[in-house]
Amino acid sequence: MRFNTKSIHVGQEPEEKTGAVVVPIFQTSTYAQPEVGQHKGHEYTRTSNPTRDAYQECIASLENAEEAYAFGSGMAAISTIMTLFKAGDHIISGDDVYGGTFRVFDKIFKDFGLDFTYVDTTDPKRVAEAVRPETKLVWLETPTNPMLKISDIRAIAAVCQDKDIFLGVDNTFMSPFNQRPLDLGADMVMHSTTKYIGGHSDVVGGVVCTNNKSVGEKLKFAQNAMGAVMGPFDAWLTLRGLKTLGLRMERHGQNAMAVAKFLVEHPAVEEVIYPGLPDHPGHELQKQQGHGFGGMVSIRLATDLAGAKKFCASTKLFFLAESLGGVESLLEHPAIMTHASVPEDVRAELGISDSFVRLSVGVEHIDDLISDLEQALGAIG
Repeated sequence: MRFNTKSIHVGQEPEEKTGAVVVPIFQTSTYAQPEVGQHKGHEYTRTSNPTRDAYQECIASLENAEEAYAFGSGMAAISTIMTLFKAGDHIISGDDVYGGTFRVFDKIFKDFGLDFTYVDTTDPKRVAEAVRPETKLVWLETPTNPMLKISDIRAIAAVCQDKDIFLGVDNTFMSPFNQRPLDLGADMVMHSTTKYIGGHSDVVGGVVCTNNKSVGEKLKFAQNAMGAVMGPFDAWLTLRGLKTLGLRMERHGQNAMAVAKFLVEHPAVEEVIYPGLPDHPGHELQKQQGHGFGGMVSIRLATDLAGAKKFCASTKLFFLAESLGGVESLLEHPAIMTHASVPEDVRAELGISDSFVRLSVGVEHIDDLISDLEQALGAIG
C-alpha cells in the first residue's frame, strides 16, 4: 500500500463486534480475565491498549518500521531512549536541537552520568571526530530546530555502523511523509506527535519507531516500566490525525515554499531560511534524502528585538505560540520562547538572534497568509 492508503487502513480494520469503521476509544485502565493467569490480549493499559496498539501499528507502517512505541509527549519519548544507556556512556548530539531536548540532556541526564558532546552534524566528519570508545548514540535533528540545517543521514549512519553506535533521528519537522530515516540507516526515529502527526494542536504525544529488535525490546520494557505512555483518547486523536497526514503535508510544503519566496523579496526581511529554496546549503541533500521540504520557515528580520516583538504581535492568522505543525499557522521568537533554555552564547553562535523568528506555515489559503505577513512586516516601521 502507498502512504496515504496505509495512513487510513493499517491497524484500522472495522471493529469486529459492531463493524465500526473507526477504531474505538478503549477508555479503560484494566481488563477482566476469564481465569487466573489468562487474559484476552490485554491486562493493564499502561502495558497495552487496543487503541494505542492500532495507532502504533499504523505509525510504524508509515516509517517502514517493525515496531513503534507511543509516549505521553515527545520529551517522554526522548527520555525513554536515554534509559538505553548507563553512566559513563557518551552521546553525540547536534548543536542545534530543540531547546527542550538540550534541557533534558544538559540538566537531567548529564546528572545521571551520561556525557554529551554537541557538534555541527551538517559535516559528517565532525561527527566521526567526536566519537570516543564510550560513544553509544548519535542524536540527530534534520532539519534542525530552529536553524533548519540539513544533515546527511546516510553518511552519519555509515559512521555509526562502522563504530557500532546507535543513530537516533528526531524526524518531527519532516514527518514520515517527507522523510523516513530508518530507510537511510538510522536505528531509531522519534517524533513529537504533538506536531504534524497529530496535526490539529489538540493532543500532546511522542513516538519512537525502530527495526532493531534489541532496541525495540528494551524500549517496550522501559515504556511499560516507566509508564510515560500515551492514553487511549490521545492515541485515538493522533490516529485520526494520521489519516490526513499526507494531504496536510503536501499543503504545508506548498504554502511554506510560497511564503519563503514572498519573504525573500521583502525589504524588511534580512534572511530567509527554508530548505526548499535553491540557495539553502542543504537544498540538494534534502532532495536526495527526502520527499519535500516541510512547512517550517525561519527568518531574520531587518530590525531589533523591539521590532521583532512588534512583528510577532501584529500577525492575525499566524498565532504567536509555542509548538508547530498544526493546521493553523504559528510563529514564535526562539531566543525568548522555545530555546530560552539554551545558553545565550550558544544561541549567538548558532545565529538565534533577537531578530530571529520561526514560522510554522499552516494549511490556510496562501493569499491570506501572505497578506497577514505583509501587514505585520509593515507594522515594524
